[in-house]
Amino acid sequence: MSELAAPTDPSGPTGPSASAEFSVLRDEAVIAVVRAPLIPDAAALCAALAEGGINLTEFTYTTPDVTEHLRKASKAGWRVGVGTVLTAEQARRGVEAGASFLVTPGCRPEVAEAAAVARVPVVLGALTPTEVAHAVDLGAVAVKIFPARAFGPGYFKDLRGPYPDVPLVASGGVNAGNAAEFLAHGALAVCAGTDVVPPDAVAAGDWAEITRRARAFTAACAGAGG
Repeated sequence: MSELAAPTDPSGPTGPSASAEFSVLRDEAVIAVVRAPLIPDAAALCAALAEGGINLTEFTYTTPDVTEHLRKASKAGWRVGVGTVLTAEQARRGVEAGASFLVTPGCRPEVAEAAAVARVPVVLGALTPTEVAHAVDLGAVAVKIFPARAFGPGYFKDLRGPYPDVPLVASGGVNAGNAAEFLAHGALAVCAGTDVVPPDAVAAGDWAEITRRARAFTAACAGAGG
């Protein structure tokens, strides 16, 4: 798996520090995306995921009290980001709470601008080739293809034609059964959602079950051959 490419213009929106910061994706092929109405202990959740081999956790603005979860997890030393970021204000609040990266469901210029000001990496969502180009122009360090299941793993190989150097992240409908295929077809990383962090297990604080699911997911990803 290749390192995230730096922006073409080092003085551009994200700058070299943001790109270097998120080069962690060289070694981390999975981001756990948590959407749950109740999270009893965000730090314990991150610990359970890490024990199963997933070291990046994205909490989302669809979760109640998300900034509080970010604070608890980041203070405990876990690498966390915030997703479903739609506005500059959400971006600022997320960073202040400890998010070290931002993720959007689509191209959001004001979020990209807020990320540039805060000097944190942003992963912008896209689906079409035009949207991918727009996300890159806005300074995304990676482009999240969402929903990935809509076109399948082969779509990533197609996107690699015009965009061989754009880091792509597969999100939406990715599970242990298809994650390796997305990686093998050109995704730099994949997002693990309810396949690894089902809301019921999160709400119950069933950390052993989440570790088991994370371990199974990362083992499946190993089939992509890195």
